[in-house]
Amino acid sequence: MASPEPRDVRAVTSAMDLALRIGELLLSSGAGASDVSAAMGNVAYACGLRGTSADVTFTELTMTQQGAPDEVPVVLLRQVRYREVDYGDLTLVDHLIRDLVDQRIDQAEATSRLNRIISTGHDRPRWSVSVALGCMGAGVAMVLGGDALVVVLAALTAGAVDQLQRHLNRRRLPAFYQQVAGGLLATLVAVAVVATPADVSPSQVISTGIIVMLAGVNFLGAIQDALTGYPLTAGARLLEAFLATAGVVAGVSGGLQVADLLGVQLGPVNPGYFSLADLPATVVGGAIAAAAYAFSAYSPVRALLPVAVLSGAAVGVYAVAAERGFTTAWATAVAALLLGLFAYPVSARVRVPALVVIAACITPLLPGLTIYRGLTLLGSDPSLALLAMATAAAIAIALSSGVFLGEYLAQPIRREAHRLESRLANPRLVGPHAGRALRGVRRRKRERSR
Repeated sequence: MASPEPRDVRAVTSAMDLALRIGELLLSSGAGASDVSAAMGNVAYACGLRGTSADVTFTELTMTQQGAPDEVPVVLLRQVRYREVDYGDLTLVDHLIRDLVDQRIDQAEATSRLNRIISTGHDRPRWSVSVALGCMGAGVAMVLGGDALVVVLAALTAGAVDQLQRHLNRRRLPAFYQQVAGGLLATLVAVAVVATPADVSPSQVISTGIIVMLAGVNFLGAIQDALTGYPLTAGARLLEAFLATAGVVAGVSGGLQVADLLGVQLGPVNPGYFSLADLPATVVGGAIAAAAYAFSAYSPVRALLPVAVLSGAAVGVYAVAAERGFTTAWATAVAALLLGLFAYPVSARVRVPALVVIAACITPLLPGLTIYRGLTLLGSDPSLALLAMATAAAIAIALSSGVFLGEYLAQPIRREAHRLESRLANPRLVGPHAGRALRGVRRRKRERSR
């Protein structure tokens, strides 16, 4: 009996390195651990590797390959470095994975394309991101019932905070301290406005000024990881979100101390204060906030209008449900179910990953202000703080579970309807559902060659 041919370790490590680099970009862009693991497995399978397994944590990716029981396993590790979220790059990588799985490109071309994606800069100037975040702040202020002055202040504060944090990031200051500085700046803006004859609520100015720092996809990714069996990564994402919010709380507290030193009487400050505007303003504000966030995250321009329409509809559903007596969590769940149900076909229509659409559309619904309120009240009223934190947890779970339930229901809308039973796996916000598409391509090739 002939001994098996030795495997080419260099070819194996080359394919595994490609999968790890793709996984690193997906994870740093906010993709869930299950999506990252599945994408890495699909890439390895498409490159001809068998017997691979991928493990994902918040800061490290591990991939193992052992083709036979008597082979020595090959293990590669990759640290996940922080990089600015770029949904344009995420979209290009998503297309790369699909092309590789469908055998439209080979491993060499996939590696070359990935190198170009990583080495190429952003497709829009950085100042436009600050402008977009200002528009996002204005949109959220509209949703929260701010008048014209509050909307303008929110826009200016959001842009100024982004520029400040960008400067501090260049100095390699940790993110926590960047959040402290942002919260301090937002509060000082409120202090300056209150010192003028303008008739504004300092609580509302502060709440709308810090909202940009509280938004993000950490909650979505954390709950997705918890629901799909990655509790370690879920806990790390939640801890990062709470630390970021704690930094804002510290910054706001420092700003209030400065107001006391200057003798500016702010009056009673209600942390996390907001009230929903009327329905038209809520819908328009939600649409503006979502589209602006998508633009600031370098999403393809073709996705901005669908994101605005879908987010405006979801925020409108949330507002109507809340008016009809739904609790905050149930109103959020209904809106999130709508998002998940329509994000799948919308993302396919505009050729972007579903994560790009969902992450932008949920921005007006995130429980950042509620978490901020809970952390702020810990020292003064623990019972109210506990209630606020429980409410924030309920909103986060309702938002994420509603989105993923919508994704489950939306999967058979397209061509997978005839294979519904086998396709109802964990919904993929990035990448194809499984590498079995590759086997279908090979089967069709064999049939044509007969």
